[in-house]
Amino acid sequence: MSSTPNPNPPVPATPDAVIALPFGRMGLFCSPHAVLHLAYLPPDTPLIPPAGALCRELAAQLQAYAADPSHRFDLPLATAGTAYQQRVWALLRQIPPGQTRTYGDAAAELRSAARAVGQACAENPFAPIVPCHRIVARGGLGGFAHSTAESGYLLGIKRWLLQHESRLAPFFAHA
Repeated sequence: MSSTPNPNPPVPATPDAVIALPFGRMGLFCSPHAVLHLAYLPPDTPLIPPAGALCRELAAQLQAYAADPSHRFDLPLATAGTAYQQRVWALLRQIPPGQTRTYGDAAAELRSAARAVGQACAENPFAPIVPCHRIVARGGLGGFAHSTAESGYLLGIKRWLLQHESRLAPFFAHA
């Protein structure tokens, strides 16, 4: 994955596309040259077909991942986040599909705190391309996209992503 040289380009207020994936709706935000942001959206969000070559390619690669959890994304990602967040996101990209690490394990590797890792995961603008769902709590799922609501759609998405990838490697057993 490459990144564009423009630091932190602004993200539009409305998505360029909203697509349906097996786990729910996803908002796609793209410039002509880079993916700016991906957003997990409520299940009733109206669909918007992708316009523009990069947005169509992004949608196609997300569909490819939904069909095959070993799909490797190859998309230009906009520069985003603080230096610390970028370190956490780089660590996330090193976790193979079907495997997880705990917030504590990631924090130890980064010489940081588990809460800081969780916050960086929550601010990840490129999930699931940058797989923050692979970071879990010691005793369960942990949070996802600023949510810890067990009955909410966001933790349902995290469960789906982990179960989808579990076909590839031993799955982290959670409560």
